[in-house]
Amino acid sequence: MKPQHNNPSNITEHTVETQRDDTTCRTEHSTNMDARTRHHGYAKDKKRLITRMRRIEGQVHAITRMIETDTYCIDILTQISASNSALKSVALLLLEDHLDTCVASAAAEGGPVADEKMDEAIAAITRLVKS
Repeated sequence: MKPQHNNPSNITEHTVETQRDDTTCRTEHSTNMDARTRHHGYAKDKKRLITRMRRIEGQVHAITRMIETDTYCIDILTQISASNSALKSVALLLLEDHLDTCVASAAAEGGPVADEKMDEAIAAITRLVKS
């Protein structure tokens, strides 16, 4: 869970919460247009995501050991490729959950919240495609 941000006294905030499929998406908006967003759309897949990330941690640690033990370059590159693929798989699952919950809820609500969520999703997809 992310720590809550401190809010200077000259900024007022309101919170919009949407509920969909037992998952909460929360967006806090401030009057100075400094939006802070916390997504909980991945709640149903949290255990699966943690398991995958721990597996990836093990892969990355193994790559370090391979380098320490002077393993053949191509073998190390193969493991790096596998780790990158595993990370992309986690990213796609998170993106899917975000689109199914947070973005869909915001789209149903409409207005500036929907626009913000769509822009945010487009930016995330762009980053994934470029990586």
